[in-house]
Amino acid sequence: MPTPKPKKSSFIQGAIAADFIGNSIAKHQSKTTIGAHNIFLGQVRADVIEGKPVTAIEYTAYEEMAEQSLYEIREAAFAKYELSCLHIYHSVGLVKTGEICLFVFVSAPRRKSVYEALQFLVEEIKEKAPIFGKELFEDESYTWKKNT
Repeated sequence: MPTPKPKKSSFIQGAIAADFIGNSIAKHQSKTTIGAHNIFLGQVRADVIEGKPVTAIEYTAYEEMAEQSLYEIREAAFAKYELSCLHIYHSVGLVKTGEICLFVFVSAPRRKSVYEALQFLVEEIKEKAPIFGKELFEDESYTWKKNT
């Protein structure tokens, strides 16, 4: 039997706004069986590569394949940890230094699960999701980002 397709998009055009993050958290206040939340926010750094500072990253993804990969990562986390909710959002398009490009939000009845699950999720996303970043410099040159 084929793996089900994910239902909603994990991708957000451009930077992930603070109000989106805040609203996502606020929506969980009515879920009273949750005792702990944990979030990871990935931010674009102004790394200096070969003497040139990064000014932005342009993210691209083969979205259908990436959505399936993120779905499988989510399912693995639910199977491994006692979680109530789990959300993954990643930027596509241009994200400037200092802006948020990855938002992972986990909720569970107890705190231990959210700590362990969040670390697992971020590492799996970086390793397995077909999302690519082109680091852009002021002089309009670029290099492809390597996940570390």
